[in-house]
Amino acid sequence: MDSPSSSTTGDMSKVATKSSSSSMIVESLRVCGISGSTRVDKEDLTQKLRMPQYLRFAMRESIRLNDAAAGKSHCSRSQDDDNAEAPLVPMVVFINPRSGGRCGPFLKERLQLIISEEQVIDMLDVKPHEFIRYGLGCLEMMANYGDHCALETRDRMRIMVAGGDGSVGWVLGCLSELHSLGRTPVPPVGIIPLGTGNDLSRSFGWGGSFPFSWKAATKRSLYKATIAPLCRLDSWRFSISMPEGTEIEPPHSLKHAVEFTLDEGLDIEGQLSNNVICYEGVFYNYFSIGTFSFYVS
Repeated sequence: MDSPSSSTTGDMSKVATKSSSSSMIVESLRVCGISGSTRVDKEDLTQKLRMPQYLRFAMRESIRLNDAAAGKSHCSRSQDDDNAEAPLVPMVVFINPRSGGRCGPFLKERLQLIISEEQVIDMLDVKPHEFIRYGLGCLEMMANYGDHCALETRDRMRIMVAGGDGSVGWVLGCLSELHSLGRTPVPPVGIIPLGTGNDLSRSFGWGGSFPFSWKAATKRSLYKATIAPLCRLDSWRFSISMPEGTEIEPPHSLKHAVEFTLDEGLDIEGQLSNNVICYEGVFYNYFSIGTFSFYVS
C-alpha cells in the first residue's frame, strides 16, 4: 500500500512538530489463514528456519565483539560447512522478554528450542541496530567473500518481533536504514503480539494478544511467517523541537537530530526559542504525545 501523498503539520504547548509521509521500504508479513487445529511438525519447522551452525556462530561473535569482520576470523569451517545449504526461510526473532507478563522468558526458551539460541535476539542484551550492523553485516561480508550459503541466507531472511508496538517500531526503524545504505533486500517483518498495545499486530492479522496455549501458538506463528505474503507498510517521519534544556525521556523511536528545519507554512503558537533541541523518528499507524493520540489511516 502506498503512503498518502499529503503531509500533516501541528503544534502543541509551544512545541513545534513536523510530520511528513514517506513510502516505507520495510515490508511486513501479512498473516494468511491457518486453522488453530493445524498441526505443525517441529522438526520440519526447525529445518526450514535454522541457519547452518558456522553462520550462527560467526554472527554471534561479530555481535559480541562489535565487529562485522570478527565472525569470519573467529569461526573455523569444516568440510560439512563447505557443503552447507541455506534454510528455506532463515528466521531471526527479536524478543522483549519483559513483554507478555510471565510468558516472555518462557517464550524465549521455546523459540530458542525451535530455531536456535543464536537466532533469538534478546532486545535487553542486543539492540536491533547492533544486530543489523554487526550480525547482518557479518553475513553480508561472508557473502561478499564468495560464501554462497551466506548469500542465500541473507537474501531469504525473515524477521519476527515478539513484543508490543514499541518493540516492533524499534526494529522497523533500524531496518529502514538498510535501504538508505544500499544493503538490500530489507528483511520483511512479522509479529508475535506480546505487548499491551498491539495495533500493528492487529492491522496485519497477527492478532491483538498471544493466546494462553502459547506453546502450540509459537509453532503456528513461526509457520505462518514462512508462508505469509509480503505487504508494504506505510510510515511517517516525525520531527519535534523544544527549548534547549527541556528534560524528556524519548522513546526508542525518537533519536536526537543535529539539524531541524520547520515547514514555511507551519503555524507556531508563541515564540520559538533560538536554542532548541530536536528529535526525529518514524511511526507506523499512530503516534501519541502525552494524553493525545493521533491515528493515520
